[in-house]
Amino acid sequence: MTSIKPSALLEGQGLPDYDKITPDEINKNIPKLIKELNKKLNKLEEQLDEQLTTNKSLSWEDVMPQLYEIGEKLRWSWGVVSHLNAVCNSTELREVHSNQQPRIVRFSNQIAQSEVIFKALLNLKENGNIKDETQIRIIETELITMKNKGIGLETDEKALFNARSERLAELSTTFSNNVLDATKNWSLLLKSKSEVEGLPERARETLSLAAKEAGDKDEKGNDPSPSNGPWRVGLDLPSYIPLQTYAKDRRIREKVYRAFVSRASDGKMNNKSIIEEILTIRNKQAKLLGYKNWCEISLATKMADNEEAVEILLEELRSAAMPHAKKEVIHLRECAIRNGESEDFELFPWDVNFWAEVLRKEKFDLDQEKLRPWFPLDQVLNGLFNLCKRLFEIDIEEASNTAPLWHEDVRFFNVRNLDGQKIASFYLDPFSRPATKRGGAWMDECLCRNQKTKDDIVLPVAYLVCNQTPPIADKPSLMSFEEVETLFHEFGHGLQHMLTTVSYPQAAGINNVEWDAVELASQFMENWCLEDQTISEIAIHWKTKESLPESEINKLRLSRTFNTGLATLRQIHFALTDLKLHSQWDEDSEISPDELRRQIAENTTVMTPIPEDQFLCAFNHIFAGGYAAGYYSYKWAEVLSSDAFAAFEEAGLSNIAEVRKIGKKYRDSILSLGGSRSPSKVFKQFRGRLPSTKALIRHSGLN
Repeated sequence: MTSIKPSALLEGQGLPDYDKITPDEINKNIPKLIKELNKKLNKLEEQLDEQLTTNKSLSWEDVMPQLYEIGEKLRWSWGVVSHLNAVCNSTELREVHSNQQPRIVRFSNQIAQSEVIFKALLNLKENGNIKDETQIRIIETELITMKNKGIGLETDEKALFNARSERLAELSTTFSNNVLDATKNWSLLLKSKSEVEGLPERARETLSLAAKEAGDKDEKGNDPSPSNGPWRVGLDLPSYIPLQTYAKDRRIREKVYRAFVSRASDGKMNNKSIIEEILTIRNKQAKLLGYKNWCEISLATKMADNEEAVEILLEELRSAAMPHAKKEVIHLRECAIRNGESEDFELFPWDVNFWAEVLRKEKFDLDQEKLRPWFPLDQVLNGLFNLCKRLFEIDIEEASNTAPLWHEDVRFFNVRNLDGQKIASFYLDPFSRPATKRGGAWMDECLCRNQKTKDDIVLPVAYLVCNQTPPIADKPSLMSFEEVETLFHEFGHGLQHMLTTVSYPQAAGINNVEWDAVELASQFMENWCLEDQTISEIAIHWKTKESLPESEINKLRLSRTFNTGLATLRQIHFALTDLKLHSQWDEDSEISPDELRRQIAENTTVMTPIPEDQFLCAFNHIFAGGYAAGYYSYKWAEVLSSDAFAAFEEAGLSNIAEVRKIGKKYRDSILSLGGSRSPSKVFKQFRGRLPSTKALIRHSGLN
């Protein structure tokens, strides 16, 4: 088994030595790496050219291991740089990332546009030397990737395509930086107790800590305190969401809401023109490659057959959600009037979270904020790991002192089969750091499984990154139930990466899994948060060690379908907007992307977005992530994950033997097979049939 030792940028293997990967190291060594990989690429091309000219039928070993090694060294080294840029952002790191990115894009395009490699892959596919289904899928993916990177273009077209690719990468980075800066640069100092009335103590602690870090003092020149202030509210989610949910001062909620929805839409950080340029370039790239639009390119490598198939699924969910959403808005307005607002009260977006929380308390007597003490991070991890042991027969143990870490918050864990055999590891970076860490939550690959020989295996290592509430003073990180679900979600991605048994790294874990099926494993795990045994193990008060009362657990269960009409419509609105921007909008359109989004809102929202709502300007998923014309994947995969969980429900969640049996089947199919088979085949192997929307509609309470 390959030993793992910390390594710096040029190593291209093992766990990265994060301390050594400085901006200077990146600037100095990325060009060296590209030079070294160029030599390897030229050597491989020469070998293949010679074999092709002698009409030799190629084997997998002639092409794929060497091609993977070149790509993996690049992925490893640039992956570490991109990872650090996301979790330890600084002006210097951002600058070198930006400076070196064009080289990376250029070299990636060079590999993807190699005529010799393309001919070699065609030779492999057509000459019948490949019988293995996984190898065939990997080769077909490589061929379509090369087509979509411009392999079939003439020299001039190729140069144009490559220049645009570099520009797209640059624009995506700028877009992301603008969102990060706009989020970081806006804050509001609250000095009066009335302005934070309604906020739970935990939220006031977070805001007074932010004030202290900003150097604010109270009127007497004292440091801020949670009870007397001042308090500084920002647009990072751990600060923004509690304010929108609990602050009684409607004026403050409105001010912060308007700032949040208009992020990166004016001044130096304005993303509007960047959005238009990204969409225009994507459109031109698609047409150059022979597609109608970017949507066609995106769907060429997805589980969904075409745009119509996506629209049919979204419409099934939209038509189920719309009547519920309309009723939900009426109920929120009635709740507001019942609680002192005038008869002519008009509900605005900055009222929705606040009155939803009031109504939730009325309806279920549930105060989610008061439940935080029952969800300390270590307790939640303990329950999550026990669940994984029950379902998938694995042990997870902390080993933070054995691995290099990039921040003091970060922890490292090993994953073993029950016989003690180590099969994987993962990093966990759980807490929000608004000044240096990208918002949101994600899983990424540190190392991919690669079985070179029987005894030489690179074991998978995952990055799991969240942005949950950090510990304060003597209190541990006390999680909201939403943060618990987010952790389970990302862990699901991690499990698919770590429990793979595929020997070829190109299809191991999440690699080569169609994008709209990749959220299956993550969303599946969310379903377990409220399962009897799991909730009893994760919900234990950090101080008193008392279990969360059954009455509160029932409230959480009942509230799961609370306002799901509005929540479902929100996701459908994002998904359809993304789809239509990439299939209908172009630079000759008479309307702006925002106006197209507002047209879509007429059928996908029950509250018209306010004029300042420039949501697209902060839509990182599609303009700075991998979700362009693919945001629908969340709902598509949610259909799969609900249907997969229904298999356990049908067997009876309390039937330990059956749950273990189905858990093994799930591990041996969805978690194990990764991208080695088509998602339809993998799902069918687990479920015995193709997926249906019925379970999701039932789980969402929309039936």
